[in-house]
Amino acid sequence: MWFKSVQRSGDSTWVRYFNRRSGGTERCEQGARPRHSTVGPSNSADFASHCHRQSIGFIIFGFNKYQRLMINRATRSRIDWRFQIGGDILAEKVVIIGSGPAGWSAAIYAARASLAPLVFEGTFQPEMIPLGQLAYTTEVENYPGFPFGNIRSFVESAVSKDRHWNLPPIPNHLKDPKKRNSLEDIAPHYAVQGVELMELMKQQALNFDTRVVEDDIVDIDISSRPLKVIPSKGEPIETHAIIVATGARANYLGLPSEEAYKNKGVSACAVCDGALPTFVGKPLAVVGAGDSAVEEATYLANLKSAVKVSMIVRRDQMRASKIMQDRALNHPKIDVIWNTVVEEVLGDGNVVTGLKLKNTQNGSLRELAVGGMFVAIGHTPNTGFLGGKLALNEKGYIQWSLPFRTNTNVDGVFAAGDVADDYYRQAVTSAGTGCMAALDVERWLAEKGIE
Repeated sequence: MWFKSVQRSGDSTWVRYFNRRSGGTERCEQGARPRHSTVGPSNSADFASHCHRQSIGFIIFGFNKYQRLMINRATRSRIDWRFQIGGDILAEKVVIIGSGPAGWSAAIYAARASLAPLVFEGTFQPEMIPLGQLAYTTEVENYPGFPFGNIRSFVESAVSKDRHWNLPPIPNHLKDPKKRNSLEDIAPHYAVQGVELMELMKQQALNFDTRVVEDDIVDIDISSRPLKVIPSKGEPIETHAIIVATGARANYLGLPSEEAYKNKGVSACAVCDGALPTFVGKPLAVVGAGDSAVEEATYLANLKSAVKVSMIVRRDQMRASKIMQDRALNHPKIDVIWNTVVEEVLGDGNVVTGLKLKNTQNGSLRELAVGGMFVAIGHTPNTGFLGGKLALNEKGYIQWSLPFRTNTNVDGVFAAGDVADDYYRQAVTSAGTGCMAALDVERWLAEKGIE
């Protein structure tokens, strides 16, 4: 049986046919048909003159008997993942927007439930990148199931070889920190890194035939059924359900020097990174004055390796609640520097060595020796593309409409991960709500009688 997809190149229009039994593909000019086609009337003469079989050169990802995803092996580009039966293109059961822990967790559960999920993993944008915010981090020591070990061997054995180029360098942990004479002194054991963890999640989703599109969703249409998602390239895609898992991005100061030292001593998550070797036994700084900033500073100050934590506050008072302020002001290892902003992050090219601070009252400058800076000035959920179509809370995060459920105020639209979480914002909680969203979608589809 043959299934059809349309591909345009320049002024030419081609039709690709996929044979489910043989796995072969045939490329025909518009109007031609392969032999024994069930898509339309067969034209052997046109087929002979205009079509040729392409049995190699394409990777075929099947997810059910109706649709296939074809990827060009040479260019890694998407050819088409929507196939027709006759003249009809079927609506998707569920489209997942986002490719962080929540997105991949939702994809794994949805795929195992035979929902044939379609994931839009996004492109590289300032506010959102494929694989989510964890792709910005180094080692993730607090994700369950990944203690220190020979992680790279496992990752390379599990992740498809064509994505090994995206794996980060192996961290240089020393067997004996007091000496480093050769590469033999470097221990191969380390905690899983952010990109590695996300590539593992992605691979697990792909193993269950999840389809992935490298594109951004720029809008959704909830005015009719099925719903529609609008990609930046191509035509709208109809879908019965949508899972929004676009996450939230940390706010930074916007300094060029800050950007230069991200993952080299500049972080936006003390819980994620504070215990890493980069920061152990060094004086640290936290920028911010709200509850989150106090929580970050307190967490760092309570670590066994804590030396001193300086809170950089731009005014003469904090925005944090009274109880949180007292916690910071009374902690023996926390020092609050009032009326001060960071002018520049200082370093040796490899790691942060200090901060250049400016007094907001008299403009005076001074340097503070620190081994790391944690920015705690809030997060911004990635909801702009929704255009106000979903209910948000006072902080701009998607609001769940039912307790302990991922439903939004729009029937058939669900939210998972940091885009709906203004409190925990952890990889493991994001993955958990991704699982919840997939289960909620499965039950919602069953209630609607959609199979």
